[in-house]
Parts: sequence; C-alpha cells; structure tokens
Amino acid sequence: MTWSIETLLSELHNDIQNRLSRARKAFGHPGTKGDASESVWLELLQTYLPRRYQADSAHVVDSDGNFSEQLDVVVFDRQYSPFIFNFEGQKVIPAESVYGVFEAKQSINADQVAYARKKVASVRRLHRTSLPIPHAGGTYSPKPLQHIIGGLLTLESDWSPGLGEALTSALTTGGHQDRLDLGCVAAHGIFSCDDAGCSTLTPIGKAATAFLFELIARLQEKATVPMIDVRAYARWLDVDLPV
Repeated sequence: MTWSIETLLSELHNDIQNRLSRARKAFGHPGTKGDASESVWLELLQTYLPRRYQADSAHVVDSDGNFSEQLDVVVFDRQYSPFIFNFEGQKVIPAESVYGVFEAKQSINADQVAYARKKVASVRRLHRTSLPIPHAGGTYSPKPLQHIIGGLLTLESDWSPGLGEALTSALTTGGHQDRLDLGCVAAHGIFSCDDAGCSTLTPIGKAATAFLFELIARLQEKATVPMIDVRAYARWLDVDLPV
C-alpha cells in the first residue's frame, strides 16, 4: 500500500462534509439537525485536538457568579484547569480555562452571524483571574489574559458566492468583543478576521481540514491558560443557597 498525505487530508474533510450533509438531509426537525451538526464538529475536535485541549458544549462561568449563554462548542484547557463542573449532564467551565467558542449551524447567513456574535460576546465579557506563577527560582508575573477565539461552523452558505462581500459585511458589523475570528463553511472554505479587518476569505476544497489545522496553529500560539484564582471561586462556598 502506498500512503498519501493528500488522500488522508482529503478523506478527513470528505468525512466531515458528508456527515454534515447527511444530518441536514436525514433529520426533519431543525433542532435535531442542529444537534447532529454540533455532534459532527465536536467529534472532529475531540478526535484531533491534542489531549491538553477538550471540546464540548457548555456554559462558561466566572468567579463573580456570571454565566455565559449555552455554547455549541467550547474549546478549553484540561491540563491546568483544576475543576470543570458536570451538573445533570451539563458542563460548566470556568472562564479562565476557555481558549475558544464556536456556534455550529446548518448554514451561514446574516442572522446566524449575529447570533454567533452574541454567544461569543457572552463569554468574552466574563471576568477572568490570573495569578502570579511560582517556580523554582521565584515567581513569574501573572499571564496577560488572552483573546478568546470566537467563530461559526456550518456546512453551507445562504449567500452566493458562499464566501463573498455579503459575508464580509456581516462579519465586520460589531466590535472587538463580539468579533468572529475564525469559521468554516465546509462546502466553500474558511474565513478569518483580526484587528485589521475581515478581508481574508479562503475558498478551498478541504475546508474542514483547513479549519482544524488553523485552529490548532492558533492554540499553539496561545500556549497555556492563565493560572486560575481558585480562592475567588471558593468564596461562593459561604453563600447560603435558596431553600
């Protein structure tokens, strides 16, 4: 057998696109379609991200007791995070542990972009702690809080062309707190936004694989999450619960 990296990468994308397409065709209920799409993207990240990262649907909480909205995909640290809450089948993740959040939908359009921006902003506005880091020779300064990656993952686009001026216009509405940094439209390509704008649109044939690689590269650049102030969360132990 002759191995081919081109074939491996192509088949990875084809598998994701085919599964997203089957979910769209097979399920009639919009909620069921959404759950199936979310599951496909989560399995991709759970399978191929390095083990120090995890991906799951979740809420995010901060040490002031504020919660985000529910997120389809949260990429978070599990190597240095001291706790992840599991309550009645729902995950709640401390804000300091989050690297990125994504919404997973069937198709991208202006309404879905606005919806995803609202979800992303609900995480970025949360308070995050960062403590000095002790080491053998002393103490490192607290790590500056890193930008949380936000994005939108879909199979198709309601625009024609799929990645064009209509998408650019939707992505550039808003500000830094609700910006979508990275996204994938599996049938068309990936998009990327930064402080310079949202002019980078990449129409490519293996979009799901390209998105995975770009996300991993961005996670590598972020290194580790800040050192969480566990005592800031522990103070809630003294608060009386309502009867």
